[in-house]
Amino acid sequence: MFEYITSLNDHNLPYPDTIHPIVVHFVIAMVLFSFFCDVVGYFTGKTHLFEVGWWNMFVATIAIFVAVIFGQFEAGLAQPYDLAKSVLNMHTLLGWSLSGIIAAITAWRYVIRTRNPQKLPIYYLAAGLLLTLIVGFQVYLGDELVWVYGLHTVPVVEAVKDGMS
Repeated sequence: MFEYITSLNDHNLPYPDTIHPIVVHFVIAMVLFSFFCDVVGYFTGKTHLFEVGWWNMFVATIAIFVAVIFGQFEAGLAQPYDLAKSVLNMHTLLGWSLSGIIAAITAWRYVIRTRNPQKLPIYYLAAGLLLTLIVGFQVYLGDELVWVYGLHTVPVVEAVKDGMS
């Protein structure tokens, strides 16, 4: 069992595949769905959707910290080559920033919910739109790391092991 934990596979990971993307997709979906529910609830008057938005943000706040921890661990094992380093650094910085931003927006949402769960200020929706845009940019960076630079893909891991920098 310990040899499985301490040895790295052909993806340069101690487990079968990357966990960060799995967890982070939950965060992405929950943040976007929360914003969607809030906007629909605001403009249609269906305030029960605010409760759906709240719980999605609450769970996203917990999940983003799990995503960041696995992302940090997997980034450390990625052994990025020079071209990928700047994108990985930006993705890392934005990931840590998003964990704080999402936590702050969720805390704000909690205060709004305790004061009046049937109302949502337009400023909160504006913050949700900004958060959605930031998440979109973060998704772009993550996609670039996988689909352009190939981090944790077998050919890139092999090339790095063979001396590519």
